[in-house]
Amino acid sequence: MKITKFLFTASLASLALAAPKAKRASSFMWFGSNESGAEFGENNLPGTLGKDYIWPDKDAIQTLRDAGMNIFRVPFRMERLIPGGMTGSPDSKYMADLKSTVNFITQSGAYAVLDPHNYGRYNGNIITSTDDFGKFWSTVAKEFASNSKVIFDTNNEYNTMEQSLVVNLNQAAIDAIRAAGATSQYIFAEGNSWTGAWTWTDVNDNMKQLTDPEDKIVYQMHQYLDSDGSGTSEACVSATIGKERVQAATQWLKDNNKKGFLGEFAGGANDVCKSAIQGMLNYMEENSDVWYGGSWWAAGPWWADYMYSLEPPSGTAYKNYLSLLKPFFAGSSGPQPTTTTNAVQTTTSTPTSTPTGADVAQRWGQCGGNGWTGPTTCASPYNCQKVNDWYSQCL
Repeated sequence: MKITKFLFTASLASLALAAPKAKRASSFMWFGSNESGAEFGENNLPGTLGKDYIWPDKDAIQTLRDAGMNIFRVPFRMERLIPGGMTGSPDSKYMADLKSTVNFITQSGAYAVLDPHNYGRYNGNIITSTDDFGKFWSTVAKEFASNSKVIFDTNNEYNTMEQSLVVNLNQAAIDAIRAAGATSQYIFAEGNSWTGAWTWTDVNDNMKQLTDPEDKIVYQMHQYLDSDGSGTSEACVSATIGKERVQAATQWLKDNNKKGFLGEFAGGANDVCKSAIQGMLNYMEENSDVWYGGSWWAAGPWWADYMYSLEPPSGTAYKNYLSLLKPFFAGSSGPQPTTTTNAVQTTTSTPTSTPTGADVAQRWGQCGGNGWTGPTTCASPYNCQKVNDWYSQCL
């Protein structure tokens, strides 16, 4: 996803909440979160652990695991894992830390998704060599081939690339993973155009060409509910936009006998977004013959007051969304309120310059990015460091 400024005000149409009705056990196979941090500092590679990037907090993962989540997507940087070129050898320290995080997750009985969070790039350049990409995946897959609860995500959010290249890179990854001896695991294939569900049928139809001898391809899509689908605003277009934006992709999965997973989704802490998220998940669960579940973006120790933070115990989404999400956790049951609207719902939002009293950004707080109007000075002794074009952070 793209990260940018946080919006703090929204005008909402009124909502009427019907009384809760009984809900059967969730039919999703997986439901969880992204555990962000090791992919941070993309403009300072390889960077320094604890300064430019951080690994997820295991206690926080355990809290979400105890709540019922059973899948955690772990973003990392290809350049840190295998520096000096995709055909090289792993960095022993970064690989050990990745394994430690993954093993913690899988030993708890949950699934860990290996997510090279690179957007189809290596050192900022579009990956064009399927051979080199295959060698990267061969090296990685051999390290995790014996762990049946690992899922291989070919790459995060391919974008602005030739469509045939995206298909070929995915196929090269699948072939290399299987040839490396990793034959029991699922593989998440991502598409072009930020792997958006709402553009899937227009952009990624030829992804149905992918083949796997183990027949364990799952198509990972992402979907945000703000006006441009970028996940950069806490405002959602309407209370029904979630369902609307995944309907075409759902039909594509059905028509092509494929399976899908919503690897990133989120919404702001307001009633319209909550209704939109709930409606989308209800619709996906009704179509769980093709949807295996989803993972919220994002948890992680450096998100501070990020509008979508699911990091326990104080993340904005953790406080506002956990109870809404819980009934969708795999195997969960219990009352799930059904939201109805009295009128067409839309939101408008305007940025405020700075939260009250926040003239100086604290450690891990946002201090810059495209369009950012909040504080740009960090509390001592921290410095404002660019994470990407949309997000700078006090580190």
